[in-house]
Amino acid sequence: MAQYSKRTKWKKKDRVIIATDVNERDGIGNEVYRNDKLVVENFRDDTDKTRTITVFMENVSLELIEECISTFKKVIPGDFIDYSEIEHEKN
Repeated sequence: MAQYSKRTKWKKKDRVIIATDVNERDGIGNEVYRNDKLVVENFRDDTDKTRTITVFMENVSLELIEECISTFKKVIPGDFIDYSEIEHEKN
């Protein structure tokens, strides 16, 4: 887990964390916290080959959503990991 330190339009009360998840899903994403409360998560799931956004609060501004997506596109690699190729390389 890493914090994204490059400031764009984020407010001082916002925090962006880059995190991986390998439990129920397998991938990487960014989480946006405002006043230490999780507001939005973008996630690239390498198992399902999907990119999703989850909003955890009501009435989130379009600007915050757009900035979250923009940060996701800048920071998270776009290519999915193909685990079948990795398993093939091991053998």
